[in-house]
Amino acid sequence: MDLDAYSAAHRAEWDRLAVLAGKRRLSGRDADELIDLYQSASAHLAEIKATVGETVQGDHISLALAKARVRFTGAPTNPLRQLTLFFANQLPAALYRIRWSSLVITVLFGAVATAFGVWFTVNPGLLDLLGPEDLRREYAEQEFVSYYSESSSGGFTGQVWTNNAWLTAQCVMFGITGVYPVYLLFVNAQGLGISAAVMNEFDRLDQFFLYISPHGQLELYSIFVAGAAGLLIFWSWVAPGARTRRQALAEDGRAFFTIVVGLALSLLVSGVIEGFVTRQDWPWPLKIGIGTFALAAFLFYQWVVGRRAARAGETGDVLEFDAGAKVPISA
Repeated sequence: MDLDAYSAAHRAEWDRLAVLAGKRRLSGRDADELIDLYQSASAHLAEIKATVGETVQGDHISLALAKARVRFTGAPTNPLRQLTLFFANQLPAALYRIRWSSLVITVLFGAVATAFGVWFTVNPGLLDLLGPEDLRREYAEQEFVSYYSESSSGGFTGQVWTNNAWLTAQCVMFGITGVYPVYLLFVNAQGLGISAAVMNEFDRLDQFFLYISPHGQLELYSIFVAGAAGLLIFWSWVAPGARTRRQALAEDGRAFFTIVVGLALSLLVSGVIEGFVTRQDWPWPLKIGIGTFALAAFLFYQWVVGRRAARAGETGDVLEFDAGAKVPISA
């Protein structure tokens, strides 16, 4: 097929289709013409794709056809169907793509937190830099535990949820820098390790692990996932592969930013556990078991549901029409 000649022969029809599809009101004659042009343009698109493949002309026809289809069907996408597609396909596929990066960050975070905890424990002089001994004792023996019950359950849940959700959103939003997620994760690992050292100084290390275990499993892993998403957005324009940097950044940015929605929900669950479960006078195995179950559900969603979505061809990006036409490039 001579694509240029074919386009010249049918360009007027495609342009007329786009004009009619963009009209606010259609007369009876216009509506009939729209349907006729829609049928012929569909045949043109099929012929172009069968003989040439993806082309700019084909993208132009696809856009006009999509607009025309909305005009004469009058059926916008069902919001419930969109939600189903998002949570069953797009979100788990995006989470699945960053599964290994999430695990690597988990290990590195644990290593940094442990290193700071051991460093401050074996060097008591460093603990003195944090403040007077009586203040450290008050923190270890009173403030650490009372923190979980000083506010109402609902108010405390809302507070920790909004704070953590904002942190994860920053990790993804500013991931393009390649620096901010690393800084945020490092600071949190450092603070966690130092808190453990202070609790250990006054023989309260058991309380440290007991009180953070119910909610901390899902909360911390959600932050690790956010860090992985942000860093992979950064990597998409550093090493775009066969794509242009602009295309890689657009595709991966859209895909990985959807993770913010999923993490907001997972952090809401961890916030509910922290606000309503941790403070209860229940056996610790039960409270920690609730947190473990919540983390296991998230991992199942990421690894099992995500693998199923990925095998179906999902990447986490929006649908092709919502993303816009792609310009074909040579590898």
